[in-house]
Amino acid sequence: MKLSTIFRLEENLNLDKKTLTILRWIAIIGQFFAINFVYFYLKLEFPIFICTAIILVGFTTNIYLQFKIKGNQIKDFYASLFLIYDLLQLSLLLYFTGGISNPFSILLIVPAIVSSTFLSMGTTFILGVISMSFLFLLTIFHYPLPGLHEYGLTFPKFYLIGFFTAILIGLIFLSYFGIRFAGETKKRTDAGTKLQQVIAKEYELESLGGQAAAAHSLGTPLATISVVATELKKEMGENSEYKNDLDLLVSQTKRCSEILRQISRKEIIEDKFFSTSTIESLLNEIIENFQISSDKTITLFNSEDNNKIEIKRSPEIIYGLRNFIGNAVKFAKKNIFITIKSDQKKLRIFIEDDGPGFPDDIIKIIGEPYIKSKSVEISSKTGTGLGTFLGKTLLERKGADLKFINGNKLKGACVSISWDISSLI
Repeated sequence: MKLSTIFRLEENLNLDKKTLTILRWIAIIGQFFAINFVYFYLKLEFPIFICTAIILVGFTTNIYLQFKIKGNQIKDFYASLFLIYDLLQLSLLLYFTGGISNPFSILLIVPAIVSSTFLSMGTTFILGVISMSFLFLLTIFHYPLPGLHEYGLTFPKFYLIGFFTAILIGLIFLSYFGIRFAGETKKRTDAGTKLQQVIAKEYELESLGGQAAAAHSLGTPLATISVVATELKKEMGENSEYKNDLDLLVSQTKRCSEILRQISRKEIIEDKFFSTSTIESLLNEIIENFQISSDKTITLFNSEDNNKIEIKRSPEIIYGLRNFIGNAVKFAKKNIFITIKSDQKKLRIFIEDDGPGFPDDIIKIIGEPYIKSKSVEISSKTGTGLGTFLGKTLLERKGADLKFINGNKLKGACVSISWDISSLI
């Protein structure tokens, strides 16, 4: 694995300065309160002045972070430096106050957890190793826990080793959880961004179709204006004081007509595509597009389509159906069956192919973004699952319910898409 991948350099990771500053203020104030409470209220002896000096240095670094570093985001490298210093500061305080036996030693895992959530895996690994090293050293080298030596007590070695082991396990577990959580969040964010791009493009086509419709509708009134202006020019004669104005009106009307004619010629197909029609007509047009570029046979069955309602051909439905039919064409050996079933309450579409079907290792999570099957049979044709996620999400936005199963007729993959009729009217 490359260093650029481990440290995710291409992602330009940052940590919000306000978040880091607030976390460090909480730590510094908490540390200052804890040592003063133990020393002055509980009357327990430990090097209070050294500990206060250590906290004062941390206070100074946070003042520098808050007021001297410009910008709202701190790059991965600089954020890691502050987190490493926080580890060092806390370790020094623990060294003078009982080491691993101090209850606050659990806080040594915080910098690595913060890094696992916001920063790169490489940075998290470095902070994790440093944390483990400090934990190990604090298990062996440390001042007595304040107040413990007054009673002649010491912790057995196996007890300190238990402390060390418990904190180490917590560090590994929570860091792993943070890395996975951050990774899943990023995948969801990327998938959501892609979804917005797709739907924006589809709606752009719809908008262009609207322009074509507008061009078609404006053609008649513009022609009327042109005719009236021409007739007025004839009646007033060449010597009329309004001749130049009428000439301008006629020429500009012709210019508008030409512009609208160009728009109509260019975009009239989109206007027709986005009109209302039956689901059968919509599927036929999508099927025709795939049959032009593929030698596989796509058969549409509509004998059970008993309720041929008109639906608006929205970008979400068009993209979703096109996506799943395209997947069937890609994985099919020869045949794709598309079946329409409808009654007064439900509209159902089944898209089935004679390919290898959905692998067992992903069939239960199909529709999630960025998934990959281990099946050798389909590995050469599969992507990241993002297309399926987009198609599923867009259809669900229009009230569809989707199920992914392995079919009965062709023994391949089968996508079941159903709507309540009320949601489509």
